[in-house]
Amino acid sequence: MHQQQTALPPPLPLTGVRVLDLSRVLAGPMCAMALADLGADVIKVEHPARGDDTRDWGVRIGTRNTSYFNSANRNKRSISLDLQSEDGAKLARALAAQSDVVIQNFKVGGAEKLGLGYEQLRADNPRLVYCSISGYARFSPEAERPGYDLVVQGESGVMATNGEAGQGPLKFGVAAVDMFTGMYSAQAILAALFARQSTGQGRHVQMALYDCGLMIASYYGMEALLKGEDPPKFGNAHPSIVPYGVFDAADGPLVITVGNNGQFQRFCRDVIDRPEWPEDERFATNTARSANRDILLPALREVLRGFSRADLLRRLTAAQIPCGEVLGMFDALQSTRTAQAGLLHRYEDSEAGAQSVLAPPYAMDGQRMPVRRPPPHMGEHTREVLTELLALDDGQIAALQSRGVI
Repeated sequence: MHQQQTALPPPLPLTGVRVLDLSRVLAGPMCAMALADLGADVIKVEHPARGDDTRDWGVRIGTRNTSYFNSANRNKRSISLDLQSEDGAKLARALAAQSDVVIQNFKVGGAEKLGLGYEQLRADNPRLVYCSISGYARFSPEAERPGYDLVVQGESGVMATNGEAGQGPLKFGVAAVDMFTGMYSAQAILAALFARQSTGQGRHVQMALYDCGLMIASYYGMEALLKGEDPPKFGNAHPSIVPYGVFDAADGPLVITVGNNGQFQRFCRDVIDRPEWPEDERFATNTARSANRDILLPALREVLRGFSRADLLRRLTAAQIPCGEVLGMFDALQSTRTAQAGLLHRYEDSEAGAQSVLAPPYAMDGQRMPVRRPPPHMGEHTREVLTELLALDDGQIAALQSRGVI
């Protein structure tokens, strides 16, 4: 009898791709983490003394990790390297020669001063996909301006869309521009890697926070151009669908999304016991409800406060109307839904003990991409990488350490 062999899982999509991550803070590291989550070997370069700026942001985990750093650096290896030193920059160039992708977010011209610019590196590695992330387009008059998420949120107009009517500009709760830039950058890098398969040549991917921040405007941006003015603010409500938003039950908030006229009829009849409302011409169609939202919504809010949240959720679900609780961040992370989806990865940190990090959002063939490596300690893999990729021996590594290069 032949023993049945268990089929090995397929390799991760980017297995065999090496990424040299010279970036810091959020947009660049988020981009590199997306590639790492998909299987790339990402080597994160950090200053030997300071490390990434975000090692000093957020809640401390052990001696040099933090909640902020850990959020953008899972599945990476960390090496400490002083790029300002001649030896450090030389080592980085040697690593770039063995890499498929380089990501950097130095100020414009900064990488070139270190000998780490695109044209300098592609001379030794013409297949290199090189991603530069800056605040503003590198071919614009503002190319040398530093880029910051909050500044771009203001300049791109997206702060003007947030909040309730009459409220001043309001930023997103997270650094949305940085995060969008990281994701757009990863998409562009993947496209360049795909094109390289047929051309054999790398590309210079050039991304800017302002460009990506403006993309967040999306349909609101199109509306502003068509109307010639800023769209009105609707807070948690929808600009064109009513009722649709966050509402208060007797014991807490929930989301109710009534997307069409049939749903509104079921909502009134089976959920809130107001079967006469769909017969009222002011509320019969979504267009009419939107025009008369100032009449409908106050009446609806009064009715909803007479129900418990659990009762409303039960009724809404039975009526096939999309709905959900509004949870706090901690409750959402600890929810059964999060656990069942495998979105929280628990690991043992050698300094801080039991810790958690978000798992990658990517799933393929019924399997979530794994957390292969927890967020690294600063310079944790320096010796490993320099030995493995550059064949440095113990004496050479000790000499680099004595000079503060690593």
